[in-house]
Amino acid sequence: MLNLSGKNALVTGIANNRSIAWGIAQQLHAAGANLGVTYLPDEKGRFEKKVRELVEEPIAPSIFVPCDVQNDEQIQEAFNTVADKWGKLDILIHCLAFADKEGLSGDFSAISRQAFSQALEISTYSLGRLAGAAKPLMNEGGSIVTLTYLGGVRAIPNYNLMGVAKAGLEMSVRYLAAEMGPHNIRVNAISAGPIRTLASSAVGGILDMIHHVEEVAPLRRTVTQTEVGNAAAFLCSDLASGITGQVLYVDAGYEIMGM
Repeated sequence: MLNLSGKNALVTGIANNRSIAWGIAQQLHAAGANLGVTYLPDEKGRFEKKVRELVEEPIAPSIFVPCDVQNDEQIQEAFNTVADKWGKLDILIHCLAFADKEGLSGDFSAISRQAFSQALEISTYSLGRLAGAAKPLMNEGGSIVTLTYLGGVRAIPNYNLMGVAKAGLEMSVRYLAAEMGPHNIRVNAISAGPIRTLASSAVGGILDMIHHVEEVAPLRRTVTQTEVGNAAAFLCSDLASGITGQVLYVDAGYEIMGM
């Protein structure tokens, strides 16, 4: 049985109860980890309220802080809070991605410079930025896990710009693993099958993609947030102590089918 007792885990990217990040947070909590949660701040405080109401009772995070990854000061303040309250960090979960509608439809060659830059800043660059902030706090070693998708290695209809962002993210995993390995910090990614979430709803034809996976994948179904959460908990545990720089497919086997 996985045992993450005594481990401090910071989870980013929870938006609602369908978020993959929420599935991961629940499984880390079930394994005994002490949880911290970040949320995306907005002027009216709606995201803070929604995320707080979701996480407060089930996982009782001991840290709950704003973190807009486009704001370096907020990133540093979030990790300063971790340093002040915990003294160390063992686990970082990166579940952050964004591309506007322009980047998810139409001709790829027509995507604007602004849309391209914003998508890669939030979806790709943020992993290295957060990992760099976490590194000094992982003085006893640690595990960093991010989320990717098959669209980073294959051309998937309507995924467009996010495919480039995920390709960059997967390469970032490898370079970060090489950098942080000497400090006993492991960096891995989970490539989850399509799941209906707030983020995936922006991808045109997401339901058709899910149905296609259910028909083609060896397990004849797609996966759940809980299954992705279980895989993340494994990668964060001592059971995965020899695994770093890898992309673990949790997609009911769809990736092997060549379709």
